Amino acid sequence: CDAFGTGFFYIPGTETCLKIGGYVRVQLDVGKGTSEFSDYDLFARARLNVDARNDTELGTLTSFIQFRANASKKRGADFDEANYFELEQGYIDLAGVRVGKFYSWWDDGIAGETDVLGTDTLFASARYVYSADAFSAGLSVDELTYTTRDANVGIAGMISGAFGPVKATVIGGYDTDNEAGAVRGIITAEVGPGSFELAGVYASDPNAYYRESEWAVAGAYAFKATDKLTITPAAQYFGDYKFSNDDAWKVGLTAEYKIVSGLTALATVNYLDIDNGDDTTSGFLRLQRNF
Repeated sequence: CDAFGTGFFYIPGTETCLKIGGYVRVQLDVGKGTSEFSDYDLFARARLNVDARNDTELGTLTSFIQFRANASKKRGADFDEANYFELEQGYIDLAGVRVGKFYSWWDDGIAGETDVLGTDTLFASARYVYSADAFSAGLSVDELTYTTRDANVGIAGMISGAFGPVKATVIGGYDTDNEAGAVRGIITAEVGPGSFELAGVYASDPNAYYRESEWAVAGAYAFKATDKLTITPAAQYFGDYKFSNDDAWKVGLTAEYKIVSGLTALATVNYLDIDNGDDTTSGFLRLQRNF
């Protein structure tokens, strides 16, 4: 079944196409406070995706299931927090309408492993997306998890457009529980042997969509050094970091190397400096097998 892309096959006796994929990841996190009693943590993670699609008179009907399991010996952590198996995503999609549990537009960031441009990004939601050529727009109603009162609903919107080698996306979210909202924009452009990305975000107060700072700007350049190696320097400046009246800045470098088809190594290091606070250096080494 190649109607929906590579990897799909017919479920015998049906017109439904199925794709199974995912990854296995081994990662070493390093940095002060990585776990309660240690500055490092080695863990393994597995993700399994099951994607089923078929054509209907209303368009493509999609059902997507994603499981994730984590195994860690993190000292000081509750066993259930360090070792778990969960339904990460599960949704139904038809004619631009998606319902279920899935990642929001706030999960999209810029290249590298330095930026923090979203806080909570996984919700039980219902959304609609309209797409036409290089333009798309959407509206989502989200069940929020970061709440302090009875109401727990958020509303998010997205507008995106591509103009030749440049793509721009603006999203917004309003947290009815905290009566606060956030707005974010990302611009991506192909420049030389890589891609340059610039982002800005503003939050009126801490909320489910963004509570890292009142405002922030971030940039990254994904430099494709070779067919296998991508090097990404990145930086972010936080205004009113953690809404504490202190600013902060962060710089980082990420290197990703494709060892063989399906196997990738990634290393990143980040430095964070907070006004009137401690500076920290952290990073991780990752080996990931995608299938």
